[in-house]
Amino acid sequence: MVTPEMNIATLDNGLRVVHIPSDGAAMVFVNLLYGVGARNEDFGHTGIAHLLEHLMFEGTKAVPSFDEPLERAGGENNAYTNNDVTCYYISLPKQNAELAFWMESDRMRNITFEKKKVDVQRQVVIEEFKQTTLNRPYGDVSSILRSMAYKVHPYRWSTIGRCFAHIADTPVSMIRRFYDRYYAPDNAVLSVVGDIPFGQVMEWSRKWFGAIPAKGAPKTELPQEPRQTRQRRRTVRRNVPENALYMGFHMGSRTDADYYPCDVISDVLSNGYSGRLQARLVKEKRLFSKIDAFISGSEDAGMFWIYSRVPDGVAIEDAEAAVWAELEQLKSELVPQAELEKVRNRFESEFTFRNLGGENLGGNVALAVMRGDIDTHFREPEYYRAVTAEALRSAAKELFRKGNSVVLHYLKK
Repeated sequence: MVTPEMNIATLDNGLRVVHIPSDGAAMVFVNLLYGVGARNEDFGHTGIAHLLEHLMFEGTKAVPSFDEPLERAGGENNAYTNNDVTCYYISLPKQNAELAFWMESDRMRNITFEKKKVDVQRQVVIEEFKQTTLNRPYGDVSSILRSMAYKVHPYRWSTIGRCFAHIADTPVSMIRRFYDRYYAPDNAVLSVVGDIPFGQVMEWSRKWFGAIPAKGAPKTELPQEPRQTRQRRRTVRRNVPENALYMGFHMGSRTDADYYPCDVISDVLSNGYSGRLQARLVKEKRLFSKIDAFISGSEDAGMFWIYSRVPDGVAIEDAEAAVWAELEQLKSELVPQAELEKVRNRFESEFTFRNLGGENLGGNVALAVMRGDIDTHFREPEYYRAVTAEALRSAAKELFRKGNSVVLHYLKK
């Protein structure tokens, strides 16, 4: 993909502004990305980043309802929080685009944290926790796997929190301190995609964000996960329809040399119906009802995951042994060139698709600017194409060591 035309500037208070012109587009897409996520929380008070995302829609004194003015202006908005970042995004007609600048700048500094509103959102998030983690089949898998894989790094808990008691009991004062510490212009990237001149974008950015003081947003020093040398295994029993097998392997961060080879390996194993695991272990041997391989894609050292379901009549030990056999083959044999080329082509088409549309493009560019290397983002297809069969085998040898693995047998009662 050719790098699109863009302009990047930084306000005096540290807010990074990215402008991508889209001539003739009727809609404008505004993303405000904050460099804060669940990894910035404390072990004893988790779920704050996600709860705060909910509170950001509760309004301010100037804007009691965040959604209503946008809807009247023909706009839409949403947000997401993960372990690394929190993002708020708005789309609206270009003639009303300034509204997004005003409203985002207002809630960057003016959330009121009224007890009634906080209590409402606490309950919403607690119900979300119950529905997604406690009451849904396989809902606690992510929490179990994270606690197995990570012992010191804050990736060991999910974005929604370790337990709903944290959501219920965290003092409002602590939530407020989290907001005051991380919701600051010098910890944010504002991206704007649309048919608006760069000069206009900068004028609005200075007008609405320029007076917000920088806070010297801290660069949190996170504990680095020690190298795992012994396999970690666990078996649990739950009320689920099928047994499940989960396997995880420690891998590097997004800047690690093996990041792209590991991602390619995940597609060799799990490239739709033609992926090795699907073709051999689901279709041919019928050891699994479904199976998938993927990487976590996190900013810090991440995980290579294999998620699968094992049908009745198949011993989970046999299913696990079959997966290990496939992984051993990747360690000992080169991936054929035709198979590798197919995966490379898929990455290239997926990259193009992920950057179609102003909302996707604006969000991806904001992430790249937050990381400090926008060139790397647009050169990713080139990096994937440069991955060789030899690089895959080398990465597999390091990745698929039993001492580097976590294995969860998730059995039905």
